[in-house]
Amino acid sequence: MKNSKNVTLVNMFMGASTKQGHEIATRSREIVKSLIDDKTRHLKPEERSIVERIVHSTADPEYAELTRMTDDFVDESLKSLQAGKDILTDITMVKVGINSYPGKIKCYINHEKTRNIAKRDGITRAAAAVQVAAEEGFDGVVVIGNSPTALLEVLELIKKDTISVRSVIGVPVGFVGAAEAKKALNETDIPHLITTGPKGGTPVAVAAINSLINLEGVSN
Repeated sequence: MKNSKNVTLVNMFMGASTKQGHEIATRSREIVKSLIDDKTRHLKPEERSIVERIVHSTADPEYAELTRMTDDFVDESLKSLQAGKDILTDITMVKVGINSYPGKIKCYINHEKTRNIAKRDGITRAAAAVQVAAEEGFDGVVVIGNSPTALLEVLELIKKDTISVRSVIGVPVGFVGAAEAKKALNETDIPHLITTGPKGGTPVAVAAINSLINLEGVSN
């Protein structure tokens, strides 16, 4: 019989809730660990859980080498989530992938203000959406899975002290601006998680935030 610690680790990894789910999650976790154990053994248990979930969600062991977290990322993220503060996503697809969070998950990509700002200033809707979030008083964890311009806008507004951000999951994907935006985040003292280079995207962003939510004391 699995002890409670092992079950908790499985829940942290996959969010499993049924017997069959636990069995699948356990086997999946064993496979992932066998593939990346030598690359993650230096990490704290919570950090390893995040990386393992990213690798499982993408079926790409390379993420064990690409994923970088600041020492304070997990602690600061959990403080925010446990306090019920908001989560902000760059696109709707990331928002709908987040589960079991009792707080508010916000995305302004389709907001009327966003469209107006984007048209007025000639910027992407994703960047404009971050401005709207700031105007609406956002305070919490930012999750960027697709848009480099959204991540750069977050950094700009933090610099101007016009948005309250507790931590950032910055994993935009693509060959135009993604690596540069993540590098810019990595050069700040903001608690963050990034994936180096062009790789990233919705599955990575969702895996990272859901792994945090599934840690004990956050999810319902």
